[in-house]
Amino acid sequence: MGSKTPDDRRRSPDESSACAAIASVNPAKPAAASGLLQGVLEGEDEDGEDEDGNKVGADVIPKDKKKRKAHRKKKKKAVDRQQTTPPRLALTNLFRDQLYPEGEIVTYVAHNDNLQRTTAEEIRHLSMMDHMNDEFLMDYRKAAEVHRQVRQYIQTVANPGIFMSQLAQEIEDGVRALTNHQGLEVGDALKAGMGFPTGLCLNNIAAHWTPNPGTKEVTLQYDDVLKVDFGVHVSGRIVDSAFTVAFNPKYDNLLAAVKAATNTGLKEAGIDARMDHISGAIQEVMESYEVELDGSTIPVKAIRDISGHNILRYQIHGDKQVPFVKTQTTQRMEEGDVFAIETFGTTGKGYTRDDAGIYGYGRNQHASAAGLHQASAKSLLKTIDENFGTLVFSKRYLERIGVKNYHLGMKTLVSNGIVESYRPLVDVPGSKVAQFEHTVLLRPNCKEVVSRGDDY
Repeated sequence: MGSKTPDDRRRSPDESSACAAIASVNPAKPAAASGLLQGVLEGEDEDGEDEDGNKVGADVIPKDKKKRKAHRKKKKKAVDRQQTTPPRLALTNLFRDQLYPEGEIVTYVAHNDNLQRTTAEEIRHLSMMDHMNDEFLMDYRKAAEVHRQVRQYIQTVANPGIFMSQLAQEIEDGVRALTNHQGLEVGDALKAGMGFPTGLCLNNIAAHWTPNPGTKEVTLQYDDVLKVDFGVHVSGRIVDSAFTVAFNPKYDNLLAAVKAATNTGLKEAGIDARMDHISGAIQEVMESYEVELDGSTIPVKAIRDISGHNILRYQIHGDKQVPFVKTQTTQRMEEGDVFAIETFGTTGKGYTRDDAGIYGYGRNQHASAAGLHQASAKSLLKTIDENFGTLVFSKRYLERIGVKNYHLGMKTLVSNGIVESYRPLVDVPGSKVAQFEHTVLLRPNCKEVVSRGDDY
């Protein structure tokens, strides 16, 4: 989910990046993500026994000399089921041992052991170390595996003719089924589920568009460029990843430019990496591409007022920004940080503006509700706190849990700064924007592109 670069879009965390620390251990990779064990024959268990307890390939004992068989309890397979189509089987039924596939592991190019930290940085570092545990990695890897399985199915159905509302529903039904949290009971959506509203942005809409109830249906067309951006969280640990779909091959170079730029950002990311260096490298790669459209050669531009961002627990936008253009800043990445490395490339101007409509809402945790007197606003705020906390949510999510007549209360909450509203971000009409994004964990001994898959 893109972070609007200007200060009005930046939110400070109530906890430091330490809450996003990562364990240094690297558990063994489990069975393939398809849910199938490799190398086990049909009818055998993992020890090579058939269903009757006989060793496969062993000599058969004559009937009269056959010894009495000891009844041994068969070992359960760690993974014994395959995912459905569409994906609706909870991951806990596919990975009984809860060892979810790790992401792409990348060793750091260089590490300076002599880096000096100030006292405040030292305290923050020690705090991060306290949060590094297996549970953290397990939650992130589970969220990432849910994202992979859902998006791989979505890539098969995102074809011309499908409604955006149908596509959003497929994504959200899949995420809720695989996390095994439907989010209908009070507080259930805070345990696991959608990390933020599904983004389905067409053409010049760069970010923050989702189908809303009561609006006109939007149908995917052959000449569209569609950005699919959705998040999955497990215990507030959010995996944010996005990809672009285009059917007309004339847009291939646009997609290639943005994918290459995102991979450059991931390559440059690391402990003590400087944001100004990363942003410059991203821009250089992005803007080395051109697109041939209707006989004209158009240079691909990096969008200047959206940026990548760090992710905190239950907060999709932290306090650090990763721009796509060379930027003067002293910010650095730190050990234990979790980043959404994303880039947006456009055939337009490279700047966005707020468009009409609402993408979603997010609770401003620093705003006090002490002076709030309107009953409808107070009731709505209670519902938001109990069901979403600081997770961004949409109108559809509110109505799904049975909230009605909330518009006046929401207007009051937004005008008082208690809830922030997010509008679609658009480039000039007629332009095409592409996006690719991954979540990377900056572990002590390596970085893990946790959302990486075979698709991108």
